[in-house]
Amino acid sequence: RVPSEAERIADCMEEAVHAEEVGFDVYSVGEHHNPPFWSSCPPVFLAAVAARTSRLKLSTSTTLITTNDPVRIAEEYALLQHICAGRNDMMLGRGNTAPVYPWFGKDIRQGLPLALENYNLLHRLWHRDVVDWKGSFRTPLQGFTSAPRPLDDVPPFVWHGSIRTPEIAEQAAFYGNGFFANGIFWPEDHFRKLVDLYRTRFEYWGHGTRQQAIVGVGAQVFVARRSQDAVRDFRPYFNESPVYKGGPSMEVMMERTPLLVGSVQEIVDRAMRQHEVYGDFARQLFMIDHGGLPKKVVLEQLDLLGGEVLPALRREMQAVRDPQAVRTPTHEDMIRAKYGEGKPRQPRPNPNRGDNVTGMSPYTDTDTSIRSRLPSW
Repeated sequence: RVPSEAERIADCMEEAVHAEEVGFDVYSVGEHHNPPFWSSCPPVFLAAVAARTSRLKLSTSTTLITTNDPVRIAEEYALLQHICAGRNDMMLGRGNTAPVYPWFGKDIRQGLPLALENYNLLHRLWHRDVVDWKGSFRTPLQGFTSAPRPLDDVPPFVWHGSIRTPEIAEQAAFYGNGFFANGIFWPEDHFRKLVDLYRTRFEYWGHGTRQQAIVGVGAQVFVARRSQDAVRDFRPYFNESPVYKGGPSMEVMMERTPLLVGSVQEIVDRAMRQHEVYGDFARQLFMIDHGGLPKKVVLEQLDLLGGEVLPALRREMQAVRDPQAVRTPTHEDMIRAKYGEGKPRQPRPNPNRGDNVTGMSPYTDTDTSIRSRLPSW
């Protein structure tokens, strides 16, 4: 039986709460506007998750930077930040569904310039109280202030997710944001180049060393006590997956991409291979609820992953981690970076603060020609 929309939402809520109970650090939800995927409004769902959890970091994978108005993103995720007391960050991406562009009045042929310009505006909206803006893809803004302002005047941490585009890696490095190699469905070696570019440019723009660049990686996982049971039990879901169906075999995808199917130790070993490929990374996301897995199976997966895979993986990662490697910044980390230790927080930003504030970075926010500054590989 296909669950109703209400049942699916309730199931995902239960899974999110259970993820915190069994030891996960982060819960992330995507943005989709086409069946069988969901949810169409991540900040609303994450606000409900925030009310039922106390520790879990709430994120997205991804928020569509191309088809959402940056003003709406700025206000909705700042509001979520207040609701969850700063336990949220976000990942921005273009998405992988072509029809979504005309549904929101956009042209997919302008996807990359849209992504670059829209984030430039979002960054300005969060870091400047009074914004004047004129770009190519939306009406101008004059004297505009987004509301609410970010919690403690510190916006949520931003990841830029990409599967193919060096310009996005460059933009992430330019702003000192995180870069997420959304490696699901693609060969790992493809993402090695993007991560290397991001690290190089992160250092170039003066945000720290290559080792301090903030990298995230993704994988899909299905675990069982015995590897043959994992392969057998996951195969029906793989065969009927709206993403995998009709493509390479499950064995090929397991060999060449971060599709991790196997025993507890095999999952740990395979996840550790991503460290060999990408170097130290600050966040590992596992896609679990995909391909029609029923709630019972998802909860069983969470129990095995949280109880056995994550503790072993954390130990092994800690043993090989470079001391310079940076973790994903928390809200408190960013407060300390902005105000210093022991200094009072700014309770609210100065409403008269304009664009020419001492200490603001001297880049041009409206510059969408980042691609012209990319080094060749």
